[in-house]
Amino acid sequence: MIREALPDYRPTIKDLPLLSRPRERLDTLGSQGLSDAELLAIVLVTGSRQETALDLANRLLNQFNGLVGLMDLNLEELTMVKGIGVAKACQVKASLELAKRLQAWRGDVMPIIKCPGDVAGLLMEERRFLDREHFDILCLDTKSHVLKIENISIGSLNASIVHPREVFKKAIRCSAAAILLVHNHPSGDPTPSKEDIDVTKRLCESGELLGIKVLDHVIIGNKRFASLKEKGLM
Repeated sequence: MIREALPDYRPTIKDLPLLSRPRERLDTLGSQGLSDAELLAIVLVTGSRQETALDLANRLLNQFNGLVGLMDLNLEELTMVKGIGVAKACQVKASLELAKRLQAWRGDVMPIIKCPGDVAGLLMEERRFLDREHFDILCLDTKSHVLKIENISIGSLNASIVHPREVFKKAIRCSAAAILLVHNHPSGDPTPSKEDIDVTKRLCESGELLGIKVLDHVIIGNKRFASLKEKGLM
């Protein structure tokens, strides 16, 4: 006898064949064998009365153009999505933040900066997703090892918020022999602006007076970067 489905019945992950369920697939294939939607479904744990966790994960990824789009959302924006409460929103944001931190983590090894590409490789994955400009300095020793990465300002770049006093105070505290300037363009286009060039020239002049050389200013976009030194702008 075929049992008729109840009118208010909604499918769940348990209705899927065993080897089609995200958790079982992860156990069998490893995390690398799962799609973005399957991994996100595991993070979400449950769906709603209207859709499974996998359906919800697919809808989120489609609505916001993938994981990068989800990363750009704040907690409030996530909770406005149907089926996403505060708990689920926190789970999603926490998992994405862990992924970002892991990408940026390099243990106790001090990276060596030999070219602008080294700066981009060190900071690109973390900085290209930021929705505001973050201006930082890389403090280097005499052999170009990174001693420390110091944030100077957050917001649109101009001479008033990137003051030489703040930049070189942090460089001196690190006993830096030289510094590299780096900031991101949230637009994704790393083309230097007039403000970028003006700030760079001002800091280069201050560095000459203090005996701490400004080696370059690297601007990070979305999978692209620009070096003011390579462009002859400093």
